[in-house]
Amino acid sequence: MDNKVEQYNHPKFLEEDPIQIPHTYSSKEDIEISAFLTATIAWGNRKSIIKNASRMMELMDNAPSEFIRMHQESDLQQLQPFVHRTFNANDFQTFVRGLKHIYQNYDGLEGIFRDHTVDDTLQPAISVLKKKFFEIPHQARTTKHISDPLKGSSAKRLNMFLRWMVRQDQCGVDFGIWHSVKASSLSCPLDVHTGNVARHLGLIKRKQNDAKALAELDAQLRKWDPADPVKYDFALFGLGVFEGWGAP
Repeated sequence: MDNKVEQYNHPKFLEEDPIQIPHTYSSKEDIEISAFLTATIAWGNRKSIIKNASRMMELMDNAPSEFIRMHQESDLQQLQPFVHRTFNANDFQTFVRGLKHIYQNYDGLEGIFRDHTVDDTLQPAISVLKKKFFEIPHQARTTKHISDPLKGSSAKRLNMFLRWMVRQDQCGVDFGIWHSVKASSLSCPLDVHTGNVARHLGLIKRKQNDAKALAELDAQLRKWDPADPVKYDFALFGLGVFEGWGAP
């Protein structure tokens, strides 16, 4: 598994992965905001995810942090053409408002996770983020786009976002720009591929890719590397997507 981490935790990984979108920016807030929005729509075909995440940035004038902080309600009309699967223009507009609220009132996304890590896990902080994010007016349907681990979700997309922000891999893939959050508290982004490979390897027994399965996987990965457990996401994902392990 360590060999597979070395194989896939490589700059070539960027060529086909949505993480390439935040890699087009250099400032901390541009990186984390573009990463958060990209991770939010990261389900389905990866080429479609990359294309639509790039479109999101274009609609925000390729200046996501400035757009979030400075936009007026009238500016949100330019987001109207956007849609990615069930994430529509209204959702996008709500997320822009929600991010502005988070940066104005809670010291940004990093502040939420810095202040609400519990027992060396970020899962409760994800639930706090959802609660605070939707303190603004919103349609009920939009809340489904932020998962809640405390209600049984594996929160794959948010755990992927957190890996990007926290993990310092020295390989040019993950950013490691959040120094107030420890990599040891990260959880593996659990999706179909990583779940199938993990079961194939006997790392988890639970059939559903939910919060309980994630807890099983976390426990195993932290035995292998307590300081950097989610580095094995590269191995599990690579074995599933590129090598066909665990396929039904």
